[in-house]
Amino acid sequence: MTDNAVTAPGDTYLPPGLTATVEIVVPVYNEERALPGCIDVLRDYLQRYFPFGWTITVVDNASTDRTPAVAAELAERYRDDVRLLRLERKGRGLALRTAWARSQADVVVYMDVDLSTGLDALLPLTASLVNGHSDVAIGSRLARGARTLRGPRREIISRAYNALIRWTHGVGFTDAQCGFKAARTAVIRPLLEKVEDDGWFFDTELLLLAEHNGLRVQEVPVDWVEDVDSRVQVVSTAVDDIKGLIRVARAKASGAARVPDLPRRPEPRAAHPDAALAETNSGGLLWQVASFGAIGVLSTVAHLGLYALLRMWLPVLPANLLALTLTTVLNTEANRRFTFTSSRGSATRTHLLGLVVFGLYYALTSGALLILHAVTPDPPRLLELTVLICACVLGTAGRFLLLRGWVFRRAATPES
Repeated sequence: MTDNAVTAPGDTYLPPGLTATVEIVVPVYNEERALPGCIDVLRDYLQRYFPFGWTITVVDNASTDRTPAVAAELAERYRDDVRLLRLERKGRGLALRTAWARSQADVVVYMDVDLSTGLDALLPLTASLVNGHSDVAIGSRLARGARTLRGPRREIISRAYNALIRWTHGVGFTDAQCGFKAARTAVIRPLLEKVEDDGWFFDTELLLLAEHNGLRVQEVPVDWVEDVDSRVQVVSTAVDDIKGLIRVARAKASGAARVPDLPRRPEPRAAHPDAALAETNSGGLLWQVASFGAIGVLSTVAHLGLYALLRMWLPVLPANLLALTLTTVLNTEANRRFTFTSSRGSATRTHLLGLVVFGLYYALTSGALLILHAVTPDPPRLLELTVLICACVLGTAGRFLLLRGWVFRRAATPES
């Protein structure tokens, strides 16, 4: 690498003097036809455009065709650039775990053998890891700026699965399963000891643990073209992934998902004094009240609208419970993201504590309705809504105090 600044495809700027070693892992199973083309294209790209020291490691997942022989021929032909690691058991997660745990490089990368992801995203994927700004980097087919060509079936399943991850675990990344990821080796090794899955859920579990433990995950929008010859069983894989999501949620709730040996990032601090003052003012009580109030107004409108709609088919208490449950889940997540942004704790734990607050809030609003119906057996619908509004206002004030003083204060404290 020269002493000059580097600009590569995608206009990724690198400061002068920035060096690192990168190991790119390509897991394969019965890919005797696709593997030579993949290695030739990847190697040519790296020689032309990649400014860091690199090696390619082909991990054979117990292939039953000529893949091991083809990989050995490539390793012999490109002995300075390509290595072969043979495993006697299948599993993409097992391949990545084994290769990454053995790596001596500063940064480890994973990509699929079909090269569905455009290679121009490789340098943006690794640059922030080399300079230490991020800990894990992932290609995303769903981030703004990404361009994707794939069939409607896989598109719907992928979006539904990633939406499920965001709503159940409160994560910030958008695409858990894109076969294009990288990580700082020193950070990833302690995480690997906690990851249990050796199959397709490996990616998701790794990312969930990374975010849960306060690591910075960077998303890079990618160009991605579906491989029509893909052997992934989408539906069965999705079912296994859902089981994995439940298992990781339990580990988070019990504290088993904590990795004590990971480096902790310092809390963000503004460099300029005026900016620091503005940051303090914007993140204080006034901002929290304003943000909570705005979210509360939207939630209350949504709650009342849903309640009025559901009362056409349901009795009083079931209608209120269903409307309140839906709007409260959205409200808690919105407050986690916008109001109490200094919280660094588990999203799962936050939502569990939020459910306790929800129970108190539901008891207050339902109690108000029960008292109304006890006093007036058949109250007008307008009176019923008015009582509910008053209960909502009182419950909202109590909810703010509980969220600020209990839920998010506890979430901000690292778990032992």
